[in-house]
Amino acid sequence: MLLTIWSAAALAAAAPPSVPTVEVTARGETAPVATAQGDAADDPAIWRNPARPGESLIVGTDKKAGLYVYGLDGKVRDFAAAGRLNNVDLIDMGTAGVIVVASDRNDEAQAKLQVWRLDTAAAKLQPLGAVTGGAGEAYGVCLLRDAGGLTAFSVLKHGAIVQVRIALDGAAPTGRIVRTMQLPTQTEGCVADPRTGTLYVGEEDRGIWAFDVREDRPAEATLVATVDRAHLFDDVEGLALMPVGRDGGWLIASSQGDNAYALFALPSMKPAGRFRVVAGRFGGTEETDGIAVMPGSFGKDYPAGLFVAQDGHNQPAPQNFKLVSWRDVRAALRKGRARR
Repeated sequence: MLLTIWSAAALAAAAPPSVPTVEVTARGETAPVATAQGDAADDPAIWRNPARPGESLIVGTDKKAGLYVYGLDGKVRDFAAAGRLNNVDLIDMGTAGVIVVASDRNDEAQAKLQVWRLDTAAAKLQPLGAVTGGAGEAYGVCLLRDAGGLTAFSVLKHGAIVQVRIALDGAAPTGRIVRTMQLPTQTEGCVADPRTGTLYVGEEDRGIWAFDVREDRPAEATLVATVDRAHLFDDVEGLALMPVGRDGGWLIASSQGDNAYALFALPSMKPAGRFRVVAGRFGGTEETDGIAVMPGSFGKDYPAGLFVAQDGHNQPAPQNFKLVSWRDVRAALRKGRARR
């Protein structure tokens, strides 16, 4: 596998020395996770109900206990007690239903991917089974649907990214490792762009890598954004993709070190703004691990997309997830640019 690092001059030119950060407030929040002590809530995923957007669902991990399903009102609709599930993603597989996959770190030596089908009408998780996630401690996971079916990317704590083809046509899911890629140090957050066959992975102390993961291409990787402590701060945590058109939109990263979120324009990965979620009717977000974003209407409070972020500080209650209108984010960024 070839690792390509953009020149220091090119990366320095891409990120200005001082980057303004705009502020938004959450329009909703989930109930806290049940684990009352320490770091517990971690990563969300979003299912949008195309017929009744207000009845969309959020799936989120309690990395010490299992997997929640929430409504947009923040109330718990279901809980799967599955132990140490770190990250989660979901994808609509058509006739196979909405598939939810979580990284299972109950065995730190052998990662697994736990698979459910989300009953979207009942807001319930139907367990299907587990497949291999590779040798090592499970951390991140993200999904890609292409002509060949469903692929999961199992991101291991020590820097390996295991590409797993998942088959759903049997009595239980099966997994076949296609290839393994490697980054130098600790990794977690990832997101796949089905439009371009690109996988983005966060190396926590260094930056964001882009991999070409189409199986007929070499698995080449390029460091496309560095921890410059201006636009992107360590740790680089959750990654999310807001697509626009054939290859445009934004990649969003949790810039955990300064409690902010960094946007990068696609496909160039040019820095495109930063925002924070601050206290309003609901609390703000700090030390965010996982994030998720999705375009489209989610009802009157989220008419042009929904952004969900884990909140590492939700005192006096345990950790939870905050819900933000993407229209509010875009308006704040536009206003911030107009002031400059």
